[in-house]
Amino acid sequence: MKRKTFLIILVIFSLVIFVSCQGSEPSETNENNSDNETVKTEESTMEEESTEVMLELTLEELSEFNGKDGSRAYVAVDGTIYDVTDVDEWQNGMHNGVEAGNDLTDEIMNQSPHGTSTLSKAEIVGKLIE
Repeated sequence: MKRKTFLIILVIFSLVIFVSCQGSEPSETNENNSDNETVKTEESTMEEESTEVMLELTLEELSEFNGKDGSRAYVAVDGTIYDVTDVDEWQNGMHNGVEAGNDLTDEIMNQSPHGTSTLSKAEIVGKLIE
């Protein structure tokens, strides 16, 4: 009788362990799904950022972004508009005698000793249109 009881308890114990192990698999799957959702969310965010609407400004509109009186400081170079507001070298929209809010293609490409290298510090915000 004791042996029969022991075997029944052993079978029940084994079943409990088996069922609890089976029950943990979906949570692992949920964790994996959660990780996949995180990856998808990060991918979606990156896609949203890459499809973010870029500004299209004329020269006249660009001139409003001169870094004065709290406005953003934008410069255009070779048709691309850069936000130099937070670039240390562009205090109050000025840098070495040139003013933000302008197309500085000639100044940057032909006259500047550093060329376009310092523009890597600035965010591209749009393109210059006619």
